[in-house]
Amino acid sequence: MAKRLLPLGVVIAIVIASPARAQDADGAAVFNRACVMCHDGAAGSRAPSLESLRGRSTQAVFDALLTGAMRMQGARLTGAERRAVVAYATGKPFDAPAVDMSAGRCPSSARFDASAGPGWSGWSPSETNTHAQPAAQAGLTSAQVPHLVLKWAFGFPDSSLAFSQPSVAGGRVFVGSHSGAVYSLDAKSGCTYWTYQAKSAVRSAISIGPRAGGQGSVVYFGDLSGNVYAIDAGTGAPIWMRALETHPYGRITGSPTLFRDRLYVPVASLEESMAGNADYGCCTFRGSLAALDAQTGTVVWQTPTISEPLKARGTNAAGQTLYGPSGAPIWTAPTVDAKRGLIYASTGNQYSGPQLGTSDAVLAFDMKTGAIRWSHQMTARDVFPCRKGSSNCLDPEAGDDFDFGTPPTLATLPGGKDVIVIGQKSGVGWAIDPDRQGDVLWQYRAAEGGSLGGIEWGTAVDAEHAYFPVSDIRGAHPGGLHAVTLTTGERSWYAAPPPPLCGNAPACNAAQSAAITVIPGVIFSGSNDGGIRAFSTNDGAVLWTYDTNRAFDTVNKVPARGASLIGPAPTVVGGMVYVNSGYGAYGGRPGNVLLAFGLE
Repeated sequence: MAKRLLPLGVVIAIVIASPARAQDADGAAVFNRACVMCHDGAAGSRAPSLESLRGRSTQAVFDALLTGAMRMQGARLTGAERRAVVAYATGKPFDAPAVDMSAGRCPSSARFDASAGPGWSGWSPSETNTHAQPAAQAGLTSAQVPHLVLKWAFGFPDSSLAFSQPSVAGGRVFVGSHSGAVYSLDAKSGCTYWTYQAKSAVRSAISIGPRAGGQGSVVYFGDLSGNVYAIDAGTGAPIWMRALETHPYGRITGSPTLFRDRLYVPVASLEESMAGNADYGCCTFRGSLAALDAQTGTVVWQTPTISEPLKARGTNAAGQTLYGPSGAPIWTAPTVDAKRGLIYASTGNQYSGPQLGTSDAVLAFDMKTGAIRWSHQMTARDVFPCRKGSSNCLDPEAGDDFDFGTPPTLATLPGGKDVIVIGQKSGVGWAIDPDRQGDVLWQYRAAEGGSLGGIEWGTAVDAEHAYFPVSDIRGAHPGGLHAVTLTTGERSWYAAPPPPLCGNAPACNAAQSAAITVIPGVIFSGSNDGGIRAFSTNDGAVLWTYDTNRAFDTVNKVPARGASLIGPAPTVVGGMVYVNSGYGAYGGRPGNVLLAFGLE
């Protein structure tokens, strides 16, 4: 269902209208588009039929779409669509409280100038993805960090995951949400300048760049339906939208990287989640990297990570045709190597064989043509859907889910040599040589690794060290932060995880799954225990801790609370630290709040 920007008065009228009327109009259409393929009542179907859903409560179905078994499917719907389909599927009005979108609006819409003041665009402050913010942009010293206090909180309506890393430019914060809404907020107060509704959830960070002819600025992002958007940064008016992936499980999770006049966009999917379903013919998706003209959205090139033809490989016990090779998604932001004319991207595991060399790998794409110049695979035979008991696997070896959830980092050693640093879910941190097709320079064992384990979302690199946070969220010893000498790969120090702040709460542990950010003297790291901490780069000592496990009064009057910090890293700009709290999936606890910290 296409969405467009509406005047504020119209938005308010729609949102505060009677829930039953608003939902009945679209619920059947949403169900027929997004749900009926499984909930069709066919003999042998494992999904409940529409008749069965009629006997369930609206809250139960809504919770399933937001935090339960259907959260992946629910993330592809907007908040309004989720409410609509719940009302239709259950046959009952869904009377969840409506959100007053007029609360917390900025009193005036000042002219936006992206170049005014410090900023952070996209996944990392630079296109090399070091996740290091220079002192001049950070506006915060290690001596000041212990004095950080909460300045404001912003609640995301209809959300259980706060998973889009904030970007900052021109005194505004740009952030996506689980409900598909993208917000432009005042960086100092948190008031709302504008809201844009995407077609589904927006997990990617927002990249910001100039508009053609110098007429303002543009924000770019992807959604969990495989669409890319360009929106006017000052007004929120749409400029263009491009569908990059039509596969029903395709999505854009990694942040688009803007460099000069090109937008480099990674494409992933959740098709492997269907691999255990005997009624599904696994698998047909292939990851890809696309280069778009930033001004028009025209696809300049789009290169799949698997080039071999997709073929039928046999059938499973249910008679479903099985396909391969498939998989090798790109989950994370691409990295620009302007000197060599390359774009680096890391890939995930295969979904089905035969096994190839471009999964669990770092790939180097030609910046102009998209051709793969070289690839270096860290883990072979990682066909993860071949888990024990899967009827959809024709490959002899089960994978360990050792794919990459972190982007490659292009760094420079003290002697001037370039190096690519990357952390893997295997628990190993790597340094590889961009001049020798990814030859290994060193490797460092930081964690046990595994599914949701190892180094999960992102590392950081400064002039001397690579920093590896440990997830191992399902392991016996989750959490911890490693500082490794950039030149040798030897440990400089290790900070053991502090006792969890969430106590005996379900899914409470000290896993540091989230990406991290480094500024001179300080590393900011979020934890599954709900804590955001600042560690000294000298020895790993904890300089500051804030416990987000509570309800917050929000500037937009949306009920919100913090919980697990999984996924995005803290954004540090102009003396402020912006942190999303709450991740109701993959071992985390749900929440829906953006927190902004500054000096007291």
